[in-house]
Amino acid sequence: MKRRVVVTGMGAITPIGNSVEAFWDSVCAEKIGFAPISYFDTTDYKCKLAAEVKDFDAAQFMDKKAARRMEQFCQFAVAAAKEAIEDAALDMEKEDPYMVGCAIGNGIGSLQSMEKEHTKLVEKGPGKVAPLLVPLMISNMAAGNVSIAFGLKGKSINVVTACATGTNSIGEAFRTIQYGDADVMVAGGTESSITPIGVAGFTALTALSSCEDPARCSVPFDKDRSGFVMGEGAGVVVLEELEHAKARGAKIYAEVVGYGCSSDAFHITSPAEDGAGAARAMTNAVKDAGAELTDITYINAHGTSTHHNDLFETRAIKLAFGEHAKNIKINSTKSMIGHLLGAAGAIEFVTCVKEIKNGFIHRTVGLQESEEEMDLNYCKSSYKEDVTYALSNSLGFGGHNTSILVKKYEA
Repeated sequence: MKRRVVVTGMGAITPIGNSVEAFWDSVCAEKIGFAPISYFDTTDYKCKLAAEVKDFDAAQFMDKKAARRMEQFCQFAVAAAKEAIEDAALDMEKEDPYMVGCAIGNGIGSLQSMEKEHTKLVEKGPGKVAPLLVPLMISNMAAGNVSIAFGLKGKSINVVTACATGTNSIGEAFRTIQYGDADVMVAGGTESSITPIGVAGFTALTALSSCEDPARCSVPFDKDRSGFVMGEGAGVVVLEELEHAKARGAKIYAEVVGYGCSSDAFHITSPAEDGAGAARAMTNAVKDAGAELTDITYINAHGTSTHHNDLFETRAIKLAFGEHAKNIKINSTKSMIGHLLGAAGAIEFVTCVKEIKNGFIHRTVGLQESEEEMDLNYCKSSYKEDVTYALSNSLGFGGHNTSILVKKYEA
């Protein structure tokens, strides 16, 4: 039998709060994290806005010397992991460290290091490139640094599936515990790619919004949506085998019950137009949980605020759930924090758990009116109601479709 897996700790670094509670308070207050990019001069850029993390001081979460050997995406991951591990009251001195693993994904790695060291290479030659370029740059170092910081000696992996990374990382951690390869997994996603080449690249792809109004730049499912707004941050959770959690008296936030994946095998950036791939990921997750499609009444959508994603994800939900789709409340956390790329699914997972615990479904902030085909309930208002199941979707460039199903914990 597959073992039951529960959530016992959570951590978050986001554009609207640098802890889970600060983030959640901002969600409930419908606070948006969009502002002019401060990291570089955007005079020559069509995209002017991003959702940057504010007031982050790595020294509050780790040793200053250790922080200097990490780029920002790793610092975010270590900070969020520290909160999650402390929240879970996980004492590594009492654990078998080889049964505590790490699955923290990152989509891109450090574009900051690449930009800085490439400039040195061009202007001063190869002898001036920093000796730590590679360990600062490569995306697996988020998982590596978290494992080192907290003594996690079990499975350590970095799932890279573009914008599905965070959800895949938590899903693979879930599977790892289900099948006995670990008792505890520290899992999630992290990203920090608001850089000149990052913004220029996504702009060239026509993926980013050029809207300069913070209130209208990220409006998932709205007829005026014009592209996503890049965000940054990290979401990390502690997943634990149920009996292990109970034996140490851990508090339990929710249970992870289903995980489903598929590939569109269609296009390098566009989701399949009929939504078939994303639909299959959703139905796979529900089936994995042993639930019925009609049990699902809430979905935290990928909802990027791009024309294709929001329309095709709507089609996917209709294809997966049929007439029942009209009974499902659908929202997008990206309406407040933008698109955190490899961290998006992890923060949205945290959101789902908080919604279950608090009986609250947040509004898709900024949503005013959708076009004709998009006729589902995208949460123009918030709802105070019991949430038994929360289904979270993530879709990544390359056709990666991932859904994870969280349930209210019942002993």
